[in-house]
Amino acid sequence: MSNRLKDNLNSRYFEAANQMTSKKAKRRIVAYVESYDDIYFWRTVLSRFEDDKRYFEVMLPSHQKLERGKKSVLMNFIEGRIGEDMIACVDADYDYLLQGATPQSKKVVESPYVFHTYAYAIENLQCYAPSLHDVCVAVTLNDHRIFDFNDYLTQYSEAIFPLFIWSVWAYRTGNHNKFSLSDMARVIDPGGFNVFEPQPSIDHLRQKVNRKVRQLQAEFPENKEPYLKLKAEIKELGVTPQTTYLYVQGHSLFDNVIVPILNKVCNRLRLERQDEINRTARHHTQRKNEMSCYEHSLQDIRQMLKKNNGYMQAEQFRRVQSDVEKFLTTARTSPET
Repeated sequence: MSNRLKDNLNSRYFEAANQMTSKKAKRRIVAYVESYDDIYFWRTVLSRFEDDKRYFEVMLPSHQKLERGKKSVLMNFIEGRIGEDMIACVDADYDYLLQGATPQSKKVVESPYVFHTYAYAIENLQCYAPSLHDVCVAVTLNDHRIFDFNDYLTQYSEAIFPLFIWSVWAYRTGNHNKFSLSDMARVIDPGGFNVFEPQPSIDHLRQKVNRKVRQLQAEFPENKEPYLKLKAEIKELGVTPQTTYLYVQGHSLFDNVIVPILNKVCNRLRLERQDEINRTARHHTQRKNEMSCYEHSLQDIRQMLKKNNGYMQAEQFRRVQSDVEKFLTTARTSPET
């Protein structure tokens, strides 16, 4: 196959390829994703829909050029390339919340062949609060619950929710140059954090958010009614004050909020386990061997967080799977249909 032909594959090509195979062969549905890191996530979404009639192949959009990102994926859906045998799987970013206000958002929310995360990005789902204790256990092999991730991220979300509405408003109305995602990320960075006394972190965050909200209110005094209307609409889309962390910029949440917290929690849990070994070892050799065994069993926090699939219990994940199920009920499911 020529390089040019490979670069112009479309759903009709895969449909024709499916029709040329044996009637007993499974239908192949290609799922294009944004990056290597996304392949595993979308595999967890799509696996449950594979059977003796169909299977999915999750891949990057181009084998010929190192093109990555949402725009590269969505380019495959121009000029009639989309179809039942070729789908796009992307991060929602703000496109879901913009609800068609931009051309890209329109593609993401309206095409039956484009599936998105509902949460801002895969990183947000990897940081799903109910799963973070399990990440700590995987990293440290210590199951002691010394920190309430659910409570902290609920309070964190409630603190940033008023500013989050302003952020979505800025992107819906073309005012993102006045209040960008980078601006938002700087304000909602909680900064210093104490595992055993997290409340000052939340209080400091609320102060920063309130200052920025007051500034935006002064800059856009006519925006009260549009703000309240958007707030109601955002809630209708599934965003709650308690779950806002799932909808803010994913890599900022991952790098600036969750990883620093996990570092401090896991450090405490490691120290606990090491103290236990030092306290209970009967002699120096046993202590040395146990400590060596334990330290060799420790895992990297970032890697474990990247592999975390506790998000499969999240409402956003279930919504993605519901969309796939709906798509498959209207699509052909075997080569003979």
